[in-house]
This record gives sequence, C-alpha cells and structure tokens, in this order.
Amino acid sequence: MHYNIHFDFVKHRKKFFAFSIIVTIIGIVALLVFGLNRGVDFKAGTTLDITSPQPMEKEQVVQIFKEAGYDISPTVGGTTASARFDKVLTQQEVEQIMAGFHAVYGDGVSKEENTVDVELANELALKAVYAVLIASLGIIIYVAFRFEWRFGIAAIVSLLHDAFFVITLFSIFRWEINLPFVAAILTIIGYSINDTIVIFDRIRENLRFAKIKSFSDLSELVNRSIWQTMTRSINTVVTVLIAAVLLFVLGSESIRYFSLAIVLGLAVGAYSSIFIASPLWLLLKTKWPGTTKKVAAAKNEV
Repeated sequence: MHYNIHFDFVKHRKKFFAFSIIVTIIGIVALLVFGLNRGVDFKAGTTLDITSPQPMEKEQVVQIFKEAGYDISPTVGGTTASARFDKVLTQQEVEQIMAGFHAVYGDGVSKEENTVDVELANELALKAVYAVLIASLGIIIYVAFRFEWRFGIAAIVSLLHDAFFVITLFSIFRWEINLPFVAAILTIIGYSINDTIVIFDRIRENLRFAKIKSFSDLSELVNRSIWQTMTRSINTVVTVLIAAVLLFVLGSESIRYFSLAIVLGLAVGAYSSIFIASPLWLLLKTKWPGTTKKVAAAKNEV
C-alpha cells in the first residue's frame, strides 16, 4: 500500500525537541517556585463527607462552616456536602460542625470522617513517586528486551515527558494533586506507551525488508512508519478522549481533576508518541557517541 507523506516528522524534529525542552524548563521553574498544590491525601488534614435527609444549598452549608469558624468552599451536590481542611480536626471541632448541620437539617444528618496525619501524608506522597518510577522502569526493561535498548530509552523519555507536562500544568494553575491524580498519571503512561509501541513495532517490521544505505533512507522509513499507524493512533486517542472529556464535564467534583489530568495526558501522549519518541530513536540510532558502524546495521539489530 502506498502512503502519501504530507509532513516530514523527522525533518522538523529539532523544532519539536526544542518545544519539549522549553516546556520542561518551564516545568522545573514552576515546581521550584510554586511547588505542587497537594490535596489532603498528601498532606495532613481532615475530610468531612456529610449526608443530609434533605437537599442542601451551598450558601447555607458555607454559612454553617463560617459559624463554626471555618471560611472554606465545600462541594455540595443534592443531599451531600464534602469539605476538606488543611489541619487535623479534633473530635470537639467535628462535633461543633455537626451541631450546626443538625440545627439546620435535623438529626438525620450523618458524616464520614477521613483524617490523614503528617507521617501518613508523607508516606503516601513517597509511595506515589515510587509507583510512577517502578512503572517507568518496568516499561523500559520490557521495551528494551522486546525491541532494543534505543527503543527503550526513547519510550521512557516520551513517557516522562508526558507525565511531567501534566504535572507542570497542575503546578502552574494550582490544581490539586491527590491519589486519583496519581492513578491518572499511571493511566496516561499506559496509553502513551501503547501508542509508542505501535509505531515502534511498525518501524521494526519495515526495517526487516528495507535497504538502508543512508540517514535519509532511515528517516524516510521512520516517517513512513508513523504515517502507516497515524489512522490507528488518531482513532484510539479520539475515542478515549471523548470519554475522558464527558467524564470531566458530567462527572462528579471528586474526580474532576482526575478527568482533567487524563484529558491533558492523552493529548500530550499522542504528541510525544509521534513527534518525540520515533525521531529520538532515530537520533540515538545514528548519532550515539562511539557509534562507528553504518546505519545499515540497524536492520540486523532489531
């Protein structure tokens, strides 16, 4: 089948590399200056989920918290209200808040209280980092074993690029980081490596039957491989992206940032699989320090 290549991804690789490097630098600066807006999962605090036998109005709920001495903006929907506090509430403080709800909505009001102390918050944050690193390490080992080490490096750089891009946006806009966000990052990594592996597999297949004599031959092969998988990549991303956007728009407040992270991650993951991972593999294949063999040897290594 003949593929009409309208855009040369390899030719413009330096532009995409430069863009990603700039974004990475901005992200590092943002993290150093702003840090992350850690939710109650990663810092000491208390979450109260309050259920009433009758619908609650947000203005009334805010007023109840103000009368108890807390100027916060709770999440209210129907008969439930959720509030997060940056400190660990004592039992007396919780009872004072509940007394206000009982006075307005009756004795049928119930609560679910979740408290995270300092040590547990730090432990959760550390384990979240470990989870992402272990997942990344497992991926690079698999890709290196299944394909070759250059594919593994290109894949992991692409994955870290995706995760860091999302983290950067959450840092700049002060969106809350919590355990669902970690799940979103791991989900993003999974979808991103899936797209990347599809392109890498096509590159490997094309290498088996190609006659590579120069860098331009290998560049043309990479471009052709990307275009051959383009329809599949777009269909996959758009399908999942529609579901993620609907989840963000129609989902509850508790998963709002999870959905947002998924939407951003899917978009940047599609970008990195096409514009970063494959051109980076090409660069490693032909420009790696100490490489003296001809590019044609690539065909025998993969």
